[in-house]
Amino acid sequence: MLRILFPAFLLLLLNGCGKAPGKLRSAADVHGGVFNFNETQPLTSIFPLTITRMAEQRVAAQIYEGLVRFNAKTLAVEPALAERWDLDPSGTVYTFHLRDGVRFQDDPAFPGGTGRELTSADVVHCFTSLCAKGTGDQAFWLFQDKVDGADAYYASGTKGGQVSGITAPDGHTVRITLTRPCPNFLQSLAGPGCWIWPVELVDQYGTDLFRHAIGTGPFQLKVSRPEEVIVLERNPHYWGRDTDGAALPYMDAVRITFVQDKEKEIDQFLKGNLGMVAELSLESIGVLADSVDARTGKKRFDVLTTPALAVQYYGFNASKPPFNDMRVRRAFAMAIDRHLVVDSVLHGMAVAANHGLVPPGLQGYPYNLVPGIPFDPDSARKLMEQAGYPGGKGFPRIQLQVNNSGFGYRSVASKVQELLGRELGIAITVSAVPPQTYFDRIERGAALFWREGWVADLPDPENFLALIYGKNAEKDTARASSLNTTRYADPRFDALFARAITRKNEQDRMHDLAEADKIAMQDVPLLPLYHERYIVLLSPKVLDLAVNPMELLDLRLVKLARSGTQARTADTSSYAMRLASGRNVSIRGKL
Repeated sequence: MLRILFPAFLLLLLNGCGKAPGKLRSAADVHGGVFNFNETQPLTSIFPLTITRMAEQRVAAQIYEGLVRFNAKTLAVEPALAERWDLDPSGTVYTFHLRDGVRFQDDPAFPGGTGRELTSADVVHCFTSLCAKGTGDQAFWLFQDKVDGADAYYASGTKGGQVSGITAPDGHTVRITLTRPCPNFLQSLAGPGCWIWPVELVDQYGTDLFRHAIGTGPFQLKVSRPEEVIVLERNPHYWGRDTDGAALPYMDAVRITFVQDKEKEIDQFLKGNLGMVAELSLESIGVLADSVDARTGKKRFDVLTTPALAVQYYGFNASKPPFNDMRVRRAFAMAIDRHLVVDSVLHGMAVAANHGLVPPGLQGYPYNLVPGIPFDPDSARKLMEQAGYPGGKGFPRIQLQVNNSGFGYRSVASKVQELLGRELGIAITVSAVPPQTYFDRIERGAALFWREGWVADLPDPENFLALIYGKNAEKDTARASSLNTTRYADPRFDALFARAITRKNEQDRMHDLAEADKIAMQDVPLLPLYHERYIVLLSPKVLDLAVNPMELLDLRLVKLARSGTQARTADTSSYAMRLASGRNVSIRGKL
């Protein structure tokens, strides 16, 4: 039934693509309201240096900011904490000028509980921490091979020293010197790893940075109960203003719950208790046909969608048999019909990965140079025979590790299980691993064959290929490898990748990256499957929320249509606790 209905779904989605819900007729008195949404994935961090998941980024982006940000509509880089910047003629020295009057959110970590003013020393401290081994491991790639002195500082294991390329000429100026011109450096600065926090945060709370957070962003953390609820309240001292000079953000608060059952989440959305649903499950696709109430003709919700800059793939642990044999990895890849998976399992809500790891839509990338991995079961069977497993005989029973929180992850795994059995004569077990340990097993090398996904931190092919760059692989097997989880390190790939990021000519840079991608698709350290569409269901009461291919969530400019006028509560502590408990609060525009 879902496959039959798909053309109608697609028409609906395309009609909604790029559109924002209607705007208020009057800009008067737009402030107020509580925006509720749910995350089905549990969070492990909201601290900038350790954010690795989209769910974490969506929450933390409301608290923290960087020198620059991505525009949530266009993905163009725009000023944030830095009101402007200069680039010297060599293209290697950026000078950032901080805004006046920006202050950190109020918190007991500061004397008297009052947040202090942001200075250039804060930026230098955060960027130096990003380059510190053991502290900035998960974000260091943003400065790796780019910022002068960053690689040496990271390799030394130093903490508390100085990175030569990160300086503060005065209290409102930050200077960053690069080793070479980097056309995407400003994009790197927009990533979560470069968001700014005060030294008092760590001094006061140590590693307890989930229940405590201090940034300069539009909302501040009031309640944090991991895996249950997070409440963010409007930062009354936020520096941002709209084009009419009105204070941002418009909304009073944001409440995030963590119900892992997608059907329960959608049920709460349809009852009006949530403002949005980000992503669907296979079982819930049918809700798209119900965006208009058949009885009243009124719109129940808006559907916003865009092709995501993302890839879903299966990773191999090539340090252990049987996947230490490239022939086995390639046979697996050639035995899986990606188009069948997309059409029959995902009902067309994705695009098969036909050209390697990099998702379609990145301007200037020569996708034609990356042939990808074809569906060729005959060749796959020959490779398995050469590897010593004719007809699958003697092949060990292995587990494919998946999680249940994403769009069709378990269903896709079941189809892959079927295809591998049919085409190669091998049996694999699909194992659903609890979310609390899922990524830890992958990063520590405990998983042998697993599902993983990547959404762009910056809209550039380099961001995806960094997943298999040898420098990003932790060589010490006793330590977690958080970025290059396959620990792939091939001299040919690494040479092309390293040369690409030094290229001054953009066409040459893209060519080298594509050639590196081509080599990886021959070695198959991982198996690209498909590129998803990003789908958001949005309440008609939610206005001016932008949906983009990087799945960024910017709530500064979001408004809630009012349904009656109610007084704002004055007791913010009591108010936050009532939000955390889920009880009704007396506030305008509650969703």
